[in-house]
Amino acid sequence: MSVSESVLESISAASISSEALANLDLADFSLDLPDPNDEGLAEGQFLAEVDLAWQVCDRFDLQTDIWRGRILRTVRDREKANGEGRGTGFLKWLQEREISKSQAYSWMQLANSADTLMADGQLDADDIRQFSKRAFLETAQADPEVQQLIVDAARNGEKITRREVRQLSDEWTAMSSEHLPDDLKEKIAAHTIPTRYVAPLVREIDKLPEAYQTPIKQAISDGSDLDNIRLVTADAQRLTKYLSNTNQVQAIANRSVNIDLALEEALRLGCLKLASDLVSQASQLEQAIAKLYGTWKRVATAADQLYVEAGASTPNLIDLLNSLDSLASQNITVQIGNDRSGRTIRLQITEEDQ
Repeated sequence: MSVSESVLESISAASISSEALANLDLADFSLDLPDPNDEGLAEGQFLAEVDLAWQVCDRFDLQTDIWRGRILRTVRDREKANGEGRGTGFLKWLQEREISKSQAYSWMQLANSADTLMADGQLDADDIRQFSKRAFLETAQADPEVQQLIVDAARNGEKITRREVRQLSDEWTAMSSEHLPDDLKEKIAAHTIPTRYVAPLVREIDKLPEAYQTPIKQAISDGSDLDNIRLVTADAQRLTKYLSNTNQVQAIANRSVNIDLALEEALRLGCLKLASDLVSQASQLEQAIAKLYGTWKRVATAADQLYVEAGASTPNLIDLLNSLDSLASQNITVQIGNDRSGRTIRLQITEEDQ
């Protein structure tokens, strides 16, 4: 039984007096750490002992954070029942304890996840001790089938870290996928191909429209070796990026470009990577231009307002405004680099009404 569980089993929150709380001896919680100056201790053994101590702290953190979430949820629900429902009392309670709103809701989400898993009968308090904090958070967000695999492992006494969660998640993703041929699944089951290489491929295929999945599946069938899996995964990622970015670029939408035929032609030329990079950079450029325009508009507005307030009695303020005219006017001038090797970039901003 963990430290937090033993305390909670013997006392209730209502029975803790202020005096008893002040007299709690935290020195009872101690860990045996290896001597860093012990030359006779092998490096591997030293790291193993340190890692074990760290895992104890991690699991203790998980237990206390779950209870913090339950406490916060209780305070919030109390206000919902008796307060005005605007959350001001709860926020004040957080501020008095220097707890950010995001941290509070993170703890409450953790508590909700723990209660859900325990209410479904999947986990009990002893099982939770098998998890590291991050592993538990990832388990709570995993698919139900993956959760069951992880819970079974925890019930069998296995220590669950993020590595185990990712491994079990990858195994389920790969073995349950309809996109992979049987011979590849056999290699996965025989551990000749690690699931950490196959699972990303399956996830990328799932993102693609069905029409684009067929050539990817065919490429997998052509060779289920590790090198081919890596190549096909890269192609699937480029396809996903291409399709995502072409839908975001206004310049493409304004011309009614047939992106499917353009993609076919890029594939025929073996230029999928170039085409994908092109639309990705174009999307970033449009976003940068929109951000530039918004910033320029704010600079120009602030400069105009300050010009109205300035006058003959503020010559230095006028100098400041004049120095920024190259950024506040419609003709923007910026020098990149030093005087000798730099370049001068000039941009003209013209606003047109639609």
